[in-house]
Amino acid sequence: MKRIRIDKLLANLGYGSRREVSMAVRSGVFIANGNTQTDPSTTLPLDPVLLAEATYRGEKLDPVSPFTLMLNKPRTYTCSRDEQGLLVYDLLPDRWNARSPALSSAGRLDKDSTGLVILTDDGDFLHRVISPKHHVWKQYAVTVRDPLQGNETDLFAAGDFLLDADASPLKPARWVQKDAHSGIMSLQEGRYRQIRRMFAALNNEVVSLHRFSIGGLELGDVAEGEYRVLTTQDLERIFSTS
Repeated sequence: MKRIRIDKLLANLGYGSRREVSMAVRSGVFIANGNTQTDPSTTLPLDPVLLAEATYRGEKLDPVSPFTLMLNKPRTYTCSRDEQGLLVYDLLPDRWNARSPALSSAGRLDKDSTGLVILTDDGDFLHRVISPKHHVWKQYAVTVRDPLQGNETDLFAAGDFLLDADASPLKPARWVQKDAHSGIMSLQEGRYRQIRRMFAALNNEVVSLHRFSIGGLELGDVAEGEYRVLTTQDLERIFSTS
């Protein structure tokens, strides 16, 4: 099993620079293996179970990489670090934004959409979630401006629905109409503003869009603007349905 220096471990988890955490460790605020560790150069095994019992400044140590959480994104927040304004990362503890490797979103929602966003520092896992080859369905509650025509289910499921400026048609999508203005959309891919563009192609407009599940993982009772760290069972649940 790989080992890591205490100062590097704490710096990677965002607790401060190597120099800052080294000074803190020497003052006796880090406990691991049941012992107070005062030498920042000491190495520890990268064992998530062992490190889950460690404490720093009297609090449980944050989970080591791979680290994944789900967040209930409010409107006006964006999922890209390159955008101006409010970011989903602003909703997290400051130190989580200083972690290395950094957290990234596994499937973005646009600024005006809400709901389930997965953030992870695991690149392989991120790719599995967003790649259409892995057949992870994402479900969205959609409300549109104008009354639905009634033929949307067949149009979206055909596999030949082409969006403006796209060279290839969309993969078949599942649309279940609930009433005259709303329904549930299920997608395996996630092109730029895809659902909004699908209805725009039918001369309609999406007025609310909320993602409530990714694979077998549901947002559940996570409040808007709040998050929950995902367990191994949660991660498996994402790939448990098709």
